[in-house]
Amino acid sequence: MSEQGTNPENEEILSSGEDSLEGDTDASMDLVGKELEEAKQKAEENWDLLLRARAELENIKRRHDRDLDKARKFAVERFVADLLPVIDSMELGLAAASEEGVEVDRIREGVDLTHKQLLSALEKNGVQAVDPAGQPFNPEQHQAMTMQESANHDPNTVLFVMQKGYLLNERLVRPAMVAVSKPPADAVPKIDEQA
Repeated sequence: MSEQGTNPENEEILSSGEDSLEGDTDASMDLVGKELEEAKQKAEENWDLLLRARAELENIKRRHDRDLDKARKFAVERFVADLLPVIDSMELGLAAASEEGVEVDRIREGVDLTHKQLLSALEKNGVQAVDPAGQPFNPEQHQAMTMQESANHDPNTVLFVMQKGYLLNERLVRPAMVAVSKPPADAVPKIDEQA
């Protein structure tokens, strides 16, 4: 067997391979370092964007809360403005009623005009009266206070209104209190128990 020796050609190939490998490693490290720096920079930019977005969201929330508070405080402002002329009319009527020699008809006329003014102000703001006399009883809008026999009306018809009801934008605020018709006792057919 021959003794293994180092072949100069092999050493040269190994040496050039190591240099090449070392050069590739340095290039790879430089590339990885550069990519790492780019990733860090991108992460910082994204973090900055996140903080800005979070701050903007907080500002929007505060602005929304402030606007909501204003809306709550001043929601009835228009309604109040519509009621002020009614108050003025009532004050004028009270002043006129306290004068000597004032006719009752003039006071009644003033009260009637003020009542119409009030109903108009309510209507402008979405309030409607529920006055169902002569209509079929509707348990969603009417409250039956009594039932009365009536041969002239269909059963469950509103005979008269004791107190008007009111709707606000189609939503019931107060039901109308009504008297409802029922058939006369002698008109109710008797059931034959022997049948």
